[in-house]
Amino acid sequence: MDKYEMVKDLGSGNFGVARLLRNKETKELVAIKYIPRGQKIDENVAREIINHRSLRHPNIIRFKEARKTLVVLTPTHLGIVMEYAAGGELFDRICTAGRFSEDEARYFFQQLICGVSYCHYMQICHRDLKLENTLLDGSPAPRLKICDFGYSKSSLLHSRPKSTVGTPAYIAPEVLSRREYDGKTADVWSCGVTLYVMLVGAYPFEDPADPKNFRKTIGRIVSVQYKIPEYVHISQDCRQLISRIFVANPARRITIREIRNHPWFLKNLPRELTEAQQAQYYKRDTPTYSLQSVEEIMRIVGEARTPPPSTTPVAGFGWTEEEDEEEGKQDKQENDEAEEEEEEDEYDKRVKEVRASGEFPLVD
Repeated sequence: MDKYEMVKDLGSGNFGVARLLRNKETKELVAIKYIPRGQKIDENVAREIINHRSLRHPNIIRFKEARKTLVVLTPTHLGIVMEYAAGGELFDRICTAGRFSEDEARYFFQQLICGVSYCHYMQICHRDLKLENTLLDGSPAPRLKICDFGYSKSSLLHSRPKSTVGTPAYIAPEVLSRREYDGKTADVWSCGVTLYVMLVGAYPFEDPADPKNFRKTIGRIVSVQYKIPEYVHISQDCRQLISRIFVANPARRITIREIRNHPWFLKNLPRELTEAQQAQYYKRDTPTYSLQSVEEIMRIVGEARTPPPSTTPVAGFGWTEEEDEEEGKQDKQENDEAEEEEEEDEYDKRVKEVRASGEFPLVD
């Protein structure tokens, strides 16, 4: 990887930190996701790589191959090479705008649904869809791209999910039960939360006065307690679609197919998102887009489970000279991740308390 130079840090995801690198020869920019060798290399990492590598769609971040490899092992880290989305997170765009107009929200929602529809066609459910996991390509008419498949699950490789994964504000009622659930239907709920946040500028099931009260949020989710503020003026079709998504019983919830045929979704639908144009991504003879085999990837991931020797400088990722100067930033990143893990543990604790109490039974 000596032909790449460090440009800047991009942020962190579920399991690692991402950095922007530039090819010294071609000037192409790529995003490298670094995951420290050792205990962080778990089944979620392997799942993200294996599931994500099979996806080839304009609304999904693409794995890239550097020297014919998309997964590389350094002395201290496992590296995954990915397409760079210059527009940043959709979350940041909403934070800047406050909320979107109905037309702008529809524009991004249409792309999100097309990307999720393709994932489901490939028998992969994401299970952590949220604004922070949707990137923009930086073009004048931004193209949305789904990323971060660390919680994804393939129905071809795994049984139906029953673990409580995802982000609290976006999680579907059925995911809060320990029973088996359909990850695709849970993804629909998360898409609905994303749409709501774009339109309202707030989460549908959080108490604005007490947003960290997970117990209250969970109670509102399972009983589907939400409302659209009076100051938000949206069409009746839009309200009806949201009400079809926020249905506690997953069997009665609107499907991706039904969303794609809904009048609100079809309004001003860009030509490239029509079914006729999308059909090219649904060909069953789609080739494997990675020169690295599953076996080779699993071998590298397995090797990455071995921590680096204690004499190895952890701060240097081993791919560029500039990275050896990042020790302070790396320490801060590790501290931030530790704080995030503590928050997730608190969430799990509250979920268990609610389940045990039986206070919030699922609504049919």
